[in-house]
Amino acid sequence: MIPVPRPPRPPNFDRDCLTPGNQWLAAHPNARANSFPAHWTKFSGELEAGFGFRCGWWAMEIQSGTVDHYLSKNNAAHRHFVYEWENYRHAAPTLNSSKKELDDQVLDPFEVQPGWFKVLLFSMELVRTEAVPENLRTKADFTIKRLHLDKGPKLRLLRKRYYEKYKSAKINLAALQEFAPLVAEAVVEWNATGRPLP
Repeated sequence: MIPVPRPPRPPNFDRDCLTPGNQWLAAHPNARANSFPAHWTKFSGELEAGFGFRCGWWAMEIQSGTVDHYLSKNNAAHRHFVYEWENYRHAAPTLNSSKKELDDQVLDPFEVQPGWFKVLLFSMELVRTEAVPENLRTKADFTIKRLHLDKGPKLRLLRKRYYEKYKSAKINLAALQEFAPLVAEAVVEWNATGRPLP
C-alpha cells in the first residue's frame, strides 16, 4: 500500500449519484444491496484516475478495476454512505471479493503514509515496516493477511511481471514507479547497495 490522495469530487456527482441514490434508498428502506441502483459507476473513470489507475490496496496499475465501497453497501448500518463519493475506493475485483464487509477493519488507503510498507525484491512479498504507528500495526497486519497482500500468488506474479519488464529494459524506472511504486522503491533500495539486481 502507498499513500493515495483523495480524488476531487466530480462536478456532477451530487446531481447524478448522491441525490438520486439517496432518494431511491428513502423510497426503498428494506431493499437488498444487490438491488441498489449503481449510480456510482458513472464516476468510475474519475475514481480510477484519482487513484492513478492503481488499486488502492495493491498499489499497482490494474487493467480492470471496480468501485469498492470502503464501508460496505451490504452493511445496513452504512446504508447512508452508499452514494457518498468519500466512501469509494478503486480496487482490483479479486481484492474487493476478499474485503467483502470487513469495512474499517482493514486499513484505508487514504490513511497510509510513505514508508509504511515495502516489497522484498527476492520474494515479491509485501511487508509492514516499523514506520506504521503502533496503534495501527495490528490493523495493518490484518489487512495484509486478509487481503493476501503479502504472499498472494496472483499479486506476487504481477509484481514480478513489472520487475522483469524493468530488468529487460522494456520499461524504465520512471514507468516502474508509475505502474508499481513499491517494486520501484525496492529496486532503488537494492541499487544503493551497488550489487547487481537479482
